[in-house]
Amino acid sequence: MKNIVFAVVCLFGVVTSNAQDKNKKMTFEVDGKCDMCKMRIEKAALNVDGVKYAVWDIPTHQLSLIVDEHKTNAMEIKTALVGVGHDTKELKASQEAYDNVHPCCKYRDDNTDDSEKH
Repeated sequence: MKNIVFAVVCLFGVVTSNAQDKNKKMTFEVDGKCDMCKMRIEKAALNVDGVKYAVWDIPTHQLSLIVDEHKTNAMEIKTALVGVGHDTKELKASQEAYDNVHPCCKYRDDNTDDSEKH
C-alpha cells in the first residue's frame, strides 16, 4: 500500500512540474513597417497552434510572444511569418509572398516607419 501511495505522489509531482514549464516567453525581430504589417504579423503568429500572445512593435520590429512550447517552437512561428511576406533573421519570405503584401508595406527597399500614414 505504501508503494502505491508513493507512486501516486511521484506521478502527481512529475505531472505538476511538467504542466508549469510549458509556457515560454520569446522575442525575435520581424521586418515590417506599419500598422497593416503589425496586424498581419500578429495574426500569422496567433494562427500557429500553441501561440497564446503575440504583439509586434513597429519601431523596434520586435515580436513578443508567449507560447506553449509543447505545441510549437520559434521556427514554426517564423515559417508562418515568412508565409505572409515578412522576413526574420533566420528565414526570408519568398518573393511571391513578399509581392502579396500591400505596396505601402514593402520594407525591403524602404525600412522607414509608416505607421502614421495608416
